[in-house]
Amino acid sequence: MRTLGISAFYHDSAAALLQDGRIIAAAQEERFTRRKHDPGFPTHAVRYCLDEAGVRLEDLDAIAFYDKPLLKFERLLETYLAFAPRGFKSFSMAIPIWLREKLFLKDLMLTELAAIGGRKKKEYASKILFSEHHLSHAASAFFPSPFDEAAVLTMDGVGEWATTSVAYGRGNRLAVQREIHFPHSLGLLYSAFTYYTGFKVNSGEYKVMGLAPYGEPKYTKLIYDHLMDLKADGSFRLNLDYFDYCTGLTMTNERFHALFGASPRKAEGRLTQREMDLAASIQAVTEEVVLRLVRSIAATSQSPNLCLAGGVALNCVANGKVLRSGSFENIWIQPAAGDAGGALG
Repeated sequence: MRTLGISAFYHDSAAALLQDGRIIAAAQEERFTRRKHDPGFPTHAVRYCLDEAGVRLEDLDAIAFYDKPLLKFERLLETYLAFAPRGFKSFSMAIPIWLREKLFLKDLMLTELAAIGGRKKKEYASKILFSEHHLSHAASAFFPSPFDEAAVLTMDGVGEWATTSVAYGRGNRLAVQREIHFPHSLGLLYSAFTYYTGFKVNSGEYKVMGLAPYGEPKYTKLIYDHLMDLKADGSFRLNLDYFDYCTGLTMTNERFHALFGASPRKAEGRLTQREMDLAASIQAVTEEVVLRLVRSIAATSQSPNLCLAGGVALNCVANGKVLRSGSFENIWIQPAAGDAGGALG
């Protein structure tokens, strides 16, 4: 049984090839194109995986994509309708791209695959499958882990609807048990501060984490009082009055800027103690949310094992706090926890 997994068209595109459940090859497209976070179809990565396995596209039993575009389009439409007439500019920019490309993603994939395999598109059509985004993340963590059963926590910006999910895996079975849905997202909250401190969203989050030890968490109370309603079990809701990511072209709005006393730092502008304190504050909040989620999962799960996936699982400082908390006996973190790892899931 040979399966090719693909993540593409958003950021960190990648491909992975499995044979009888064993990983034969996996690669991120940016390694070949030298374009950081390359979002395009992973042509080079697919070819690499096929070469490593010594097979052709027609030898594959299935070609799996890491999320469901129609569900994601549903979320996009429902969000714009909920906030209308706000966000028309963003809507008018996004919809043509969806109608031209992403809504017909299967056909776009078939075109790319036909170019690689040298055959007609219809020969690959029956092999293409679509998985939900958070299920792909969870699978990429649980199945390669050394555990026969485990709880799986996935945290990222957003998939189709889910932004945080808890799954349980046993043997060759994996099921998502509960979710937090968009627009309430720990990943997007962290990205909002990434944007506000002058770094690039979906790229510069690690810089915020690295900046945090140089600051003091002076703004944590402000975050809890105005931006986030955090519950004891780690579930939360964001106050959307301070954010612009649902309908706008930026992560934060003027109300957010007024709350923290200044406009966002210009990219590549001088870093000050203020940015360091902001980084320390959002890092402290992130760690507290993750710790509460993990304790809640441990209290309701019979498993001593935990797997972590999704972009927030790349926050190694938070992971260290989880490990030292002792909530679980064993922890396994997907090394490619972001969207590239979705190809493997």
